[in-house]
Amino acid sequence: MKTDAWLSGNQTPGTCRNAAPDVLAELAAEAGVAFNGDAPWDIQVYDERLYRRILTQGSLGFGEAYMDGQWECLRLDELFARLMGVDAETRLGGRARLRLLGEILRHGIFNLQSVRRAFQVGEQHYDIGNDVFEAMLDPSMSYSCAYWPNATTLAEAQRAKLELICRKLELRPGEHLLEIGCGWGGLARHAAENHGVRVTGITVSREQQALARERCAGLPVSIELMDYRDLDGRFDKAVSVGMFEHVGPKNYGAYFSAVGRALADDGLFLLHTIGVHATSRHTDAWIDRYIFPNGKLPSARELAAALEGHFLIEDWHSFGADYDRTLLAWWENFDHAWPTLQASYDERFYRMWRYYLMSSAGFFRSRQGQLWQLVLGKRRRAGVYRSLR
Repeated sequence: MKTDAWLSGNQTPGTCRNAAPDVLAELAAEAGVAFNGDAPWDIQVYDERLYRRILTQGSLGFGEAYMDGQWECLRLDELFARLMGVDAETRLGGRARLRLLGEILRHGIFNLQSVRRAFQVGEQHYDIGNDVFEAMLDPSMSYSCAYWPNATTLAEAQRAKLELICRKLELRPGEHLLEIGCGWGGLARHAAENHGVRVTGITVSREQQALARERCAGLPVSIELMDYRDLDGRFDKAVSVGMFEHVGPKNYGAYFSAVGRALADDGLFLLHTIGVHATSRHTDAWIDRYIFPNGKLPSARELAAALEGHFLIEDWHSFGADYDRTLLAWWENFDHAWPTLQASYDERFYRMWRYYLMSSAGFFRSRQGQLWQLVLGKRRRAGVYRSLR
């Protein structure tokens, strides 16, 4: 692997032997982590300025220092699972806590997911280059948690997820399915080919729209560049996979109102979203700056409260552990493809992407991260919904 080669290159783990400040050493020890230790999840320090960056900038400084090569770790995923298991960042003091307070105020005062900002995440993340995602993802290009109970490969697990969604929605030939946040068209294509439905997908990414249209050519699938607040028309069923994380608490009401207007009274809406174990008023500063700008993960309490008056919960399925395995599979694909990608992307991008995928795997392994599929219906819908797994 490239990571191992990098570690055996110009730098040697633990070359900077200055002792970590007591507060950092003690917090790391509580998580079973050491600075310059021998375990694969220990932090190997190459630049003693790392400690100040952590103390003054929290997670943002920690992530940027990794991108800058100031530290390394063989098992980043396990490092983050351990640190998040003890809620490390929220327990830092001083200026890091002030930065955290600033994030809380920013999310509380401003609508970071307004119509004006709606396309920002598409431009910054989803439009970075389809070559990265084609190399990393399975053939369906599903950029969301796979479903692993009976699967042995990523492709099998993603097909199982797509089919599970279609079965939960009780799709029937001739129905019109709305997909909010359609990605590169994997679900739209699967639903049209295997369940005989017509699909309208919307996205805020121009790159996604172009490739999704190409991948769904010849099928009854329409892919539009559109914010959910501009939805028009009526649909038999609706689905949203991995998009709700970009909606934001200030817009939950508008989001569910928009879906409610678009969905037939006897229809079903499946919401597939990452969640967080406890309500939080901020998001991770590094993720916000480098990966998903303006994102905000819902807690179960926030989600249930936002649904009230809009939809009834027919089914709530949790399988966050499957995201850990999905992220590791993505990383293996990306790392394997790096020799063909590095002509277009630099070493700092490689380290940023590794940090993103491995810290996310640790997030789910620590159980801070959750993954939910909710099946929702209106009060006017008749009959009993039968849960599927």
